[in-house]
Amino acid sequence: MDETLGTALRRWRDRLSPLGVGRTSRPGRRATGLRREELAELARLSVDYVVRLEQGRATSPSAQVVASLARALQLEPVERDYAYRLAGLLPPQEGTISTHVPAGVQRMLARLGEFPVGVFSADWTLLSWTPSWTVLMGDPSARAPAERNLVRSVFATEASRLAAWPVLQEGDALKPALVADLRTALVDYPRDRALIDLVAEMRSVSAEFTRLWDEGEVGPHVSARKTVVHPQVGEVTCDCDVLTVPGCDIRLVVYTVAAGSADAEKLEFLRVTNGVRADGPSPPGPGLFSTPGRAGRYADACTSTRWPPPPKAGPRPPAS
Repeated sequence: MDETLGTALRRWRDRLSPLGVGRTSRPGRRATGLRREELAELARLSVDYVVRLEQGRATSPSAQVVASLARALQLEPVERDYAYRLAGLLPPQEGTISTHVPAGVQRMLARLGEFPVGVFSADWTLLSWTPSWTVLMGDPSARAPAERNLVRSVFATEASRLAAWPVLQEGDALKPALVADLRTALVDYPRDRALIDLVAEMRSVSAEFTRLWDEGEVGPHVSARKTVVHPQVGEVTCDCDVLTVPGCDIRLVVYTVAAGSADAEKLEFLRVTNGVRADGPSPPGPGLFSTPGRAGRYADACTSTRWPPPPKAGPRPPAS
């Protein structure tokens, strides 16, 4: 039988275990690989669409869909290119920005579930994120890839914000650092049409971007303090660090809070009340993944979405 994108997806899904994406399966689980529901969740697609792809009823997926599936399935670059060809698409060409996130980086992210982490490409488009990023910053999955670009979020006056809630930053090192990154990216990816268009767009809509670009501003990424004004818990102040991965041109933006601090309590409250665990989002029903231990300490307290959570009832006084 001829190979199709659907048969390849099933094969790649069967070989990837829940442990490979940071999940812990229950004893007695029959499926050795990922279920369709799990792949759809990781790729941020509907289960129905994944079913139709595998059954050959959806035959023209977009490049963005193939890229999302490749990341979710932790495909190697040669496998990713094969998936593009099976979908009737040209693989990413040399001289263009890659959206590939290596399998090792994805496994690392799966184990960093308690931290809000976003993975960005060389043009600062958000590619992937942990569940904790969603509960702190808002869910970016409903936005188009162009709306997930940090440069647009920072410089374009009419752009959708990358975070759903206001994010306040001490200092002003981010803007020159972003401009410097784009300048370097243009040298590394001179044939990337989207990158060229992004720079032209920012020059047309932002006088500040144009000034920084024309002045040849350079600015290294430094650790920063950021405050997220969340509608449920108020201000959450975090340390923000930008990490680069040698050998692949992606950036990891990691938010952390001091252990035992009020900010840590707020972030834990958001995770628990939104059904997020350190090893991924909670399942829609019982029996899919094992019950976490860490969140259990807060389960009784977080019975509502109010902050602070209601106090636990103390011991009853002795009867008189």
